[in-house]
Amino acid sequence: MPKKVIIIADAGIDTSFAVALALLDPNLDVIGLLPSAGNVSAVQATANVNILVEQLDPAKWPRTATALAVEYELDGTALHGADGLGGTFFPARTRHQQHPADKVLIELVRENPREVSVLCLGPVTTLARAIDRDPELATLIEKIVLVGGCWKEPGNAGPAAEFHFYLDPDAVKRVIHAGTTPIIIPLDVTRRLILSPTELLELPNPDSRTSTFLRKIVPFAIRASMNQYGIEGFHLKDVLGVAALALPGCITVETRPADVEAKGELTRGMLVVDSRKNPGSLPNVQIGVDVAVGEIRQYIERMLLAAD
Repeated sequence: MPKKVIIIADAGIDTSFAVALALLDPNLDVIGLLPSAGNVSAVQATANVNILVEQLDPAKWPRTATALAVEYELDGTALHGADGLGGTFFPARTRHQQHPADKVLIELVRENPREVSVLCLGPVTTLARAIDRDPELATLIEKIVLVGGCWKEPGNAGPAAEFHFYLDPDAVKRVIHAGTTPIIIPLDVTRRLILSPTELLELPNPDSRTSTFLRKIVPFAIRASMNQYGIEGFHLKDVLGVAALALPGCITVETRPADVEAKGELTRGMLVVDSRKNPGSLPNVQIGVDVAVGEIRQYIERMLLAAD
């Protein structure tokens, strides 16, 4: 029986890779693909989610929604392009009467109680708002995976903060204190999955819809990574979120007490992990500390080879 998954996505380039793999995986049933502002605006994120579904055209289309009308202080357009998809500006059909993402999240979980994993590939706002609206929701979600935060690595939105957590640290706080014990996949491990320009431009099964689409959006990311970070290639950070569900055991986690700094002038969005032998509070997160990169690379190749 495939695992039911709801993906909350801020619809950038690595997010598109992650979504494509999830939609291809026969062991994952993506019942919801919900947009979130983050890399791009809420309006663009809503359009991008519809573009992903139309371009990838999976056998079963997930339910979509309208991104919450949230404006953040930062965005990811420097790395992902003005449209979040490498400046490709695919046409997107407008879908009328879509419900807000938090409402759709609640409905999908309520329809499948204790059967659904929620994978957050962007700011945690939508998930936190859903739990605020329906406090019982946290007990009805089988597993929560948050791609974000950093522990022992420097941040990418500040010296101690990762981008997703920085955008809405209070939302992360509310989720990790909701009794969900989420899996947090921080920069400490996401930075270990990087594909070279050659690998990104010569994807397996090049004539498939999936590889054709991905090859169109990656050139911008390759150039931006070199210009911003001096890196030859591109980190597929969000792919690790899918891997956490698709490949049990590929990410080694430690169960720790943790919190997020919501108001610090210099440390906003910082993930604070209590690693003392006798911590002052009970463990409330599972934080990724190691990753089987080779296994995930094989998974990427296997899924892309199977694409139509």
